[in-house]
Amino acid sequence: MQSFKISLFIFLLILLAVPTPVNSFELGIQIDNKIVILGDSLSAGYGVSIDESWPSLLQKRMRDENHNISIINAGISGDTTSGGLYRLPELLNNHNPSLVILELGGNDGLRGMSIKNVIKKNLISMIELIQSSNSNLVLIGVELPPNYGQIYTNQFKKMYSDLAQTYDVALVNGSLVKMVEMNLMQADGIHPNPEGHKMIEHEVSQVVIPIIQSN
Repeated sequence: MQSFKISLFIFLLILLAVPTPVNSFELGIQIDNKIVILGDSLSAGYGVSIDESWPSLLQKRMRDENHNISIINAGISGDTTSGGLYRLPELLNNHNPSLVILELGGNDGLRGMSIKNVIKKNLISMIELIQSSNSNLVLIGVELPPNYGQIYTNQFKKMYSDLAQTYDVALVNGSLVKMVEMNLMQADGIHPNPEGHKMIEHEVSQVVIPIIQSN
């Protein structure tokens, strides 16, 4: 546990020092059907190559299965729900996506921000913006490390399921604890390794593909 806290402290210093994108890029060709991924370092592929990140793996699956989808990866390492809310309108206007994958909140939680007054409020604003644009939405839940206390971590995790139910959106549950147990994390204990990204892509694709096939 002590080593986990030390690695987490180092990770937070990295976030504060390097709030720039690791890889914000558009995958695939320019076509009408687009998926925008609005996320943080998990989507940006921190610590792995671009080709190993789960958005790249998802684009490869789309091509291999002949889905007419282009993925715009707008993941920025260190981003928060406030940053995502600021960036979202331009992403919607520029790309007019048929689906948005929203993966934010982890950095807010790691900084101990208020769930009710900051994190949930920003997520609600983003959900409502996405739905008002007539884009489909997939929400990725986030789990926090256990040293943030059971009350906070439980409330944080429950926030995503509550939002998914309230706004009737598809939810991909966070799996940090499971991935740690399966040795699918990098040395920092926060970011997935290449095998972890494969697991995330598999879980996301199981939710995303039925949605795009129904439209």
